[in-house]
Amino acid sequence: MDIIYKTATANQDFEVGKILFQQYSNSLNIDLSFQDFETELKTINKQYNKPKGALLLVYNDIIAIGCAGIRELDKETAELKRMYILPEFRGHKIGQKLLELSFETDKNLNYNKIRLDTLPNMIQAQNLYRSLGFYEIHGYRYNPVIGTVYMEKIL
Repeated sequence: MDIIYKTATANQDFEVGKILFQQYSNSLNIDLSFQDFETELKTINKQYNKPKGALLLVYNDIIAIGCAGIRELDKETAELKRMYILPEFRGHKIGQKLLELSFETDKNLNYNKIRLDTLPNMIQAQNLYRSLGFYEIHGYRYNPVIGTVYMEKIL
């Protein structure tokens, strides 16, 4: 596998991000309207772009296989959103590398910590987050899914 990690800069990159975000959403089997997901897709190039955010993309050669969004929660805190690797590419440490790159990006954007929320059934993702220094915190935003796990990492 020839894995390439890239930060979105061009409109085409953000269109790829939209497709991956939609694939992520479809994989969840829940309605993300409580997060205003449609607006998020329409404004992906604003929410996940400099100076306060980034969209990281992962390619296997020329095929987009994953993504992670970074956006501002407050001046010191970034939020990791829509981290997703296509199922057939999981188990190859691609997600770990993507997370490590997100930490570098967060630091370059002058954030001191990063937060995320994850669904209770995403045990593999939670284990990855914990292995890289995340710990559980109280909920920082509304999520109607019972058992949602909120996590944070100091950068």
